[in-house]
This record gives sequence, C-alpha cells and structure tokens, in this order.
Amino acid sequence: MSEPATIHVCMTCKAGQPLAEDAPRPGAALYAALAAAAPESVRVVPVECLSACDHGCNIALTSPRKWSYVYGRLNPETHVEDILAGAAAYAESADGIVPWRARPVIFRKQSIARIPPLEPSK
Repeated sequence: MSEPATIHVCMTCKAGQPLAEDAPRPGAALYAALAAAAPESVRVVPVECLSACDHGCNIALTSPRKWSYVYGRLNPETHVEDILAGAAAYAESADGIVPWRARPVIFRKQSIARIPPLEPSK
C-alpha cells in the first residue's frame, strides 16, 4: 500500500475577499469540508499560511519521496470532491506524478507550483 497523501490547507486564506478580522475564512471552510470527507489514503492538515494569498484558497499536496504541488483558486463549495479525488490518485502514484488526463481539471488548471521530492526514491 502506498503512503497517504497529505493535503495542507491554508486556514488564514480570505480567497481575495475583504473580510473583517473575526469573519470566518474560506480557507477554514475548505479545511473543514476536506477533513470531513477525506478517504483513508488522504490526511488533511491545517496550516497557518501558504504564502500564496493572491491565489486563495490554497492547498499543498505532499507525500514522502514524491513531487509536491501547490494548488490555488480553490472553492470550498464546489471543489472538495475533485480535490479529494486528485489527492487519492496522487497517493496511489509512485512518484507523485498523476497522468495529465487522470487529474481533475482543477489540478490541471490551477497548479501554482510543483516541487521536487526532498528525499530520494527507494
């Protein structure tokens, strides 16, 4: 069995909206929706900030010895199912590279960065 994928979700994301300091954040809503529906192969972890504020809502998708990705412009109301499907496919991949056509459209169109593995493959 492959190692689980981890989705890091920016909790402070305002998704480009002018929000009052104490208003609920779209990033927190995305985290809650992902955490509630994540399969066993996907962990969902809240983080303070991914420094991609112009691209909110943002996630980072990681797993040991695999390429990592940062995705932005995600919507907590419409993208949860696609994010989880993409993360599950990523978890099953050997190196983090899911074939282009097997990726959800939001992962094809809304990638901000791709980061090489920090650890060598086994």
